[in-house]
Amino acid sequence: MDRCKIKKSEKVLLSGNEALAEGALQAGCRCYFGYPITPQSEIPAYMVRRMKEVGGVFLQAESEIAAINMVYGAAATGARAMTSSSGPGISLKQEGLSYLAGAELPAVIVNVMRGGPGLGNIAPSQSDYFQATRGGGHGDYHLIVLAPNSVQEMLDLAHLAFELADKYRNPVMILADAILGQMMEGVEFKEENKGVKKKKDWIVGGDKGKKPNIIRSLFLEEGVLEEHNKKLQEKYARIRRLEVKYESIQTDDAELLLVSYGSMARLASEVVTRLRKKGIKAGLLRPITLWPFPYSPIRKLTDRVRFFFVVEMSEGQMLEDVKLAVEGAVPVYFYGRLGGGVPTPLEVMERIEEKVGDEDRR
Repeated sequence: MDRCKIKKSEKVLLSGNEALAEGALQAGCRCYFGYPITPQSEIPAYMVRRMKEVGGVFLQAESEIAAINMVYGAAATGARAMTSSSGPGISLKQEGLSYLAGAELPAVIVNVMRGGPGLGNIAPSQSDYFQATRGGGHGDYHLIVLAPNSVQEMLDLAHLAFELADKYRNPVMILADAILGQMMEGVEFKEENKGVKKKKDWIVGGDKGKKPNIIRSLFLEEGVLEEHNKKLQEKYARIRRLEVKYESIQTDDAELLLVSYGSMARLASEVVTRLRKKGIKAGLLRPITLWPFPYSPIRKLTDRVRFFFVVEMSEGQMLEDVKLAVEGAVPVYFYGRLGGGVPTPLEVMERIEEKVGDEDRR
């Protein structure tokens, strides 16, 4: 793809992985460190070619552990840095993610989810939700977690991820899956911003005659680490207050509400359309930020819906957050597939119609 020949109004056919990589480059990512693993290997393959064109740094590390620590080093200099992986690779990066959060370093981490646990398979899954939203590493920290549901959003949320990472000096994860990574759709490019040109006075430094600026997550002095953690929690509270993002589809008159994210939200949207044609007033709430999660928007809808129905490619990980939001006000039902199984609209509709019948008989 020759980016120089593409007009901003034109649509270009790209896979989700390619769109995400291009979005990161447009957002000013100039350092990529990674290791190939299916189903995200198109990201490093795209980056190795395009980084040469934009004058950035691409390095295939010897392992996922090495890659995340290279991201730490590049981020400490103020560069916009990114890594990507899937499943087992993201598990190996968890210590580095905790270090990034503890040192308050902005970086973007991409997880194109596959089936697990263990090596699992290369089929689509959403079973890394807990790992992403609960912090897979040690300590009291949070990643900002963004969930695209289209190839266009794979590109757009790459921009947003770098903006949020710099704004809050916090690592941001883009949580996609094999469907979104491999599918192809037309995308429109944004204007390149190449990174915010603000002075970062926190970056590592030690010029002669100046006080060294050391970036670390180790605080051994009595009480210092507790104060650092309190400061982090204040930042997380701001993020919860200001950065919740979600999409509502036909929720104004909905009597039952589906909640899904990522590729499963596409399926849920189709289910809503089919149910509406059958006279069932269904709606969809799609979380875009999985952390912070849209607890309040979901809670507000409990006043007028009969029940919620969660659809995931997992055993019900986001289901727990939906139940926390609903607080027992109305029933919450669930349908999921495991280990790379993908639900069909018909499967979901049948189970929803069963629950509608159950509710009518109550």
